[in-house]
Amino acid sequence: MADPLDRVRTAAAQRGIDIELRERPDAGSLNEAAALLGLQPADIVKTLVVKRSDDTYLFALVPGDRGISWPKLRAVVGVNKLQLPSPELALAATGYERGTIVRLGSSTDWPVFADETVAGRRIAMGAGAHGYSMFVDADALIAAYGATVADISQPLPG
Repeated sequence: MADPLDRVRTAAAQRGIDIELRERPDAGSLNEAAALLGLQPADIVKTLVVKRSDDTYLFALVPGDRGISWPKLRAVVGVNKLQLPSPELALAATGYERGTIVRLGSSTDWPVFADETVAGRRIAMGAGAHGYSMFVDADALIAAYGATVADISQPLPG
């Protein structure tokens, strides 16, 4: 399989999405990562791969300072059961290791569900490879993949 960063660049070009890939140092926390990138924690968006009971998957885009609300996501998707897969299943489903997962260049064309708080912003997210972040206009990403935008998150505890 091609270099992950090349897969991301190629997929972005094919969909007409302007991205910036930036090398970044490791961070010990969301707040540290945001500070290193000059962002607020909510501007770092997690791409979570979620497994349905029929062994298909979807991508959930959730701001870094929030988590998936399982009841809300199940209602939007229209299913009774969803779960986070093991790291091995996530890799098999996307071609990316956990912590680097991004919709761009995924090995399979799973649907995208974006939390409504992601829309209208320039965001940072995984870039397919450890040590890199991708910056992108969230609306362009949402439009390019026909993402469903809905309230699917909740504040993290604490």
